[in-house]
Amino acid sequence: MKFNKVISMLSYLFVLAFLLGCGAEDDVDGNDKTQDVAFQSTKMLNDFANSVVLATYTDLDNKAGELLDAVKQLKDNTTQTNLVTAQEAWKATRKPWEQSEAFLFGPVDTQGLDPALDSWPVDHVNLQSVLDSSDNITVDYVNGLEDTQKGFHTIEFLLFRDGNQRKASDFTQRELEYLVSTTENLKASTSQLRLAWAAEGENFSSSVAQAGTGSIIYTSQSAAVQEMVNGMITIADEVANGKLSDPYNQSDTTLVESQFSFNSISDFQDNIRGIQNVYLGKYINDGQGLNEFVSSKDADLDSRFQSELKNAIDTIGAIPDPFRDSITTSPSSVQEAIDAVSKVQLTLEQNILPLVQSSEFN
Repeated sequence: MKFNKVISMLSYLFVLAFLLGCGAEDDVDGNDKTQDVAFQSTKMLNDFANSVVLATYTDLDNKAGELLDAVKQLKDNTTQTNLVTAQEAWKATRKPWEQSEAFLFGPVDTQGLDPALDSWPVDHVNLQSVLDSSDNITVDYVNGLEDTQKGFHTIEFLLFRDGNQRKASDFTQRELEYLVSTTENLKASTSQLRLAWAAEGENFSSSVAQAGTGSIIYTSQSAAVQEMVNGMITIADEVANGKLSDPYNQSDTTLVESQFSFNSISDFQDNIRGIQNVYLGKYINDGQGLNEFVSSKDADLDSRFQSELKNAIDTIGAIPDPFRDSITTSPSSVQEAIDAVSKVQLTLEQNILPLVQSSEFN
């Protein structure tokens, strides 16, 4: 009995010491649990790399394949129905691309895929020079063209032209050849981009997911998380101070992105949805996002930022279509959208980025 009491007391002291020790390790700066943050940040980076970036690029590549099938069908059977199908396929492919602009770093930058896919505004004179030439328009020929003569907006120009519904009967054989070849070029770029992040390719996802634990690109998790935040800042700045502001301030419709398809407003909304995807850690499937880290530090900041994102998307959506007309006919709605997106940018720069920079992830 006495022995059992001694054992019980020793057990009690051992457990007490263990609990106190855990508390001393985990309770850093009040409520900040360093080991919890390290564990969560690892999952967050993995989910960002795979559930957001790779998932978006995979969707983009799949949609680009559907677009290629649609334009080939249009070339083989140039009917109005097939033209509309190809136009809708272009818009569908556009969505994952615009959302991916919230993370224009890594292979999309280093391999020159962003300008190859999405240079704008397109040069009408140079596009027409391709059509007027006697050159054989093949995918190899398109590969050698300037970035402004291929990619999304060249395809858009050929499919839509002036924003009004184009007639299939107006297509020339040269236009159809150019359309198919430049879409083949776009599909090759989307496949290259997907493989750059995929495990069966260059596996850039692992460089992000393993930040601080084996990644030669990101020597710390903090560096990778800052890259995420800076990617969001970059696209918020581009939407507020470029895509919305430039044509608005200069009253110049030639500066409007996706002007031929009247898809500009959807483009801008999808750019902000891309920020939302990164912040929440989700695309098709829901993962752990930066919001869970921010909420653990400042719940009010998290709530405010999520509201600002929603407001920016809604305010852009309130601009009357088409955007190229609204820059002069509804300037107040454009200015409200600029202000809403600028607020998103400001919160990222002044609140979320400093919070990340001041935190230890590993």
